[in-house]
Amino acid sequence: MCLAIPSMVIEIDEVHRTGKIDYLGTKVKTNFALLDDVRIGDWVIVHAGFAISRLDEEDAQETLDLLREIAEKS
Repeated sequence: MCLAIPSMVIEIDEVHRTGKIDYLGTKVKTNFALLDDVRIGDWVIVHAGFAISRLDEEDAQETLDLLREIAEKS
């Protein structure tokens, strides 16, 4: 089972449609070929190295808050 954690786009290489995301403090190389018009500061869901969907900051923060709450109860 995979867990999709919202990540913020922090770097973009327009030529190769790749870049980096901040994944809970870890910088991860990501392919943006499946999404149009990705910008630095966007929130995305990544699977197997590919950004597969975009979400707004409110939804991203809500998800991160829920994940933190679950972690605290464990």
